[in-house]
Amino acid sequence: MSRYLMLDIGAGTLDLLYYDALSGEHFKAVMPAPVRQVAAEIEQTRGPLVVRGVEMGGGPVSDALRRRAQTAEVVVSAEAAATLHHDLDRVRGWGLTIADDAEIARLLKKPGYTPVTLEDVRCESIVQTLAGMGLPAAFEAVAVCGQDHGAAPQGVSHLAFRHTLFQRLLEESPRPHRLLFRDDEVPAAFHRLRAMARSARRLATREVYVMDSGMAAMAGAAQDAQASGKEPILILDVATSHTVVAALEGDQVAGFVEYHTRDITLPRLENLLKELADGRIGHDQILAEGGHGAYLRKSVGFDRVQAIIATGPKRRLLAKSRLPIVWGAPWGDNMMTGTVGLLEALRRRKGLDPIHYI
Repeated sequence: MSRYLMLDIGAGTLDLLYYDALSGEHFKAVMPAPVRQVAAEIEQTRGPLVVRGVEMGGGPVSDALRRRAQTAEVVVSAEAAATLHHDLDRVRGWGLTIADDAEIARLLKKPGYTPVTLEDVRCESIVQTLAGMGLPAAFEAVAVCGQDHGAAPQGVSHLAFRHTLFQRLLEESPRPHRLLFRDDEVPAAFHRLRAMARSARRLATREVYVMDSGMAAMAGAAQDAQASGKEPILILDVATSHTVVAALEGDQVAGFVEYHTRDITLPRLENLLKELADGRIGHDQILAEGGHGAYLRKSVGFDRVQAIIATGPKRRLLAKSRLPIVWGAPWGDNMMTGTVGLLEALRRRKGLDPIHYI
């Protein structure tokens, strides 16, 4: 079988790339993110809820469940409750009730309770989308990316924990495509990625792989035609929820910074590019100013940078930049950055021939 499916699950959109290695054809779609869809479904109901499923992206889903708990009973399984917070006592403090599987099953049969299922990979919806495109839904491999903060130990900041995880992984191999995990390889701390992999297993596929969306964005932006033959490069993926700034030398990560998009400004972003390239940046510094974290392996020198490639649905933030920004479009589409990164990581993992898209 020669067909591959890539899914980039963000806070704003779910981006889908379908690739057939035999014919060389690809098809793509952009749809509202699962967190937006599930939150909207919750808001359309009234009264008590019984919530099952797995850990998924929070944001609007967490907000919707907390609001409902103020006016009606919300009973949630422990695994689904991790969507709101890994500290279940905090979830209880917001007025939700944590129940075991037997109680969840009992309430699902009880009149008056509306069932809600939490998961990022909504297989039925994906299959319906593919059917609407006239495409078969059977694959050699499915690859999914999303952001996972990791399940930090008690008393440890999830941002510091995420930084430690990536620092260890990148020091073992600084190539972002190496952080693509088969479903039986996902580090135990990445609860959300593990949940994505389990959900994706319901699709008709021989293999399932998952990857952090920041790493996928780095790998994808590097496939932009305007990056070809150039190094070092800087890439910016300004996504709905998080912004990633990375320095790449060849296929290796020299360093990266993560910020919440809502907190970044154009002047700070321009300075981050220079500071990262020149090696004048640190994880604690970024945390102290409200950022998400940083990793620095080596300085590439800002004066040596040959391209600054911007991708992501909110890259308009850079429209008035004084820097020579290049508007990236991996495989001809800015919104496909993460999925193209997944495909490139998967191609390398499977030993497929290089895929050239101009």
